[in-house]
Amino acid sequence: MVVNYPMFIGEFEYRVDEKGRVSIPPKFRTEELKKEGAVLCPGMEKCITIYPLSEWKKLAESLTSGPVVPSKLRKLNRAIFATAFNVEIDAQGRIIVPIQLRNYAAITDEVVMTGANTYLELWSKEHWTAEKSSSQEEAWQIIESLERR
Repeated sequence: MVVNYPMFIGEFEYRVDEKGRVSIPPKFRTEELKKEGAVLCPGMEKCITIYPLSEWKKLAESLTSGPVVPSKLRKLNRAIFATAFNVEIDAQGRIIVPIQLRNYAAITDEVVMTGANTYLELWSKEHWTAEKSSSQEEAWQIIESLERR
């Protein structure tokens, strides 16, 4: 199997500076991210999801072309797009994380940036510690169920 997109893997600890900036790990600074920036939005588990623009466009397309009742689609679009922010990576490889998203994810000082295949996640260190433990336990259960098929 050939992977023809950047695969984000690993976890990296950083601090948010006084201006709300956080570094993107050097290995995650793809040409696309440097050139086009990224889109930040609330993640499902109290984290911030960071999408390269190409991945964000795929998500947007899937949300507008699915078999969803128009009234539910409007609510979904409001929930997703009204809470998203375009960001650019500065010369030092940092992004500004809007205060609304930092509040949502309970991010104050120490953070963990994780790779999640085609996108990144930004967690408060405390929330990541709990989520990592839970996710690893569940992952093995999921893998075992896939192997039985």
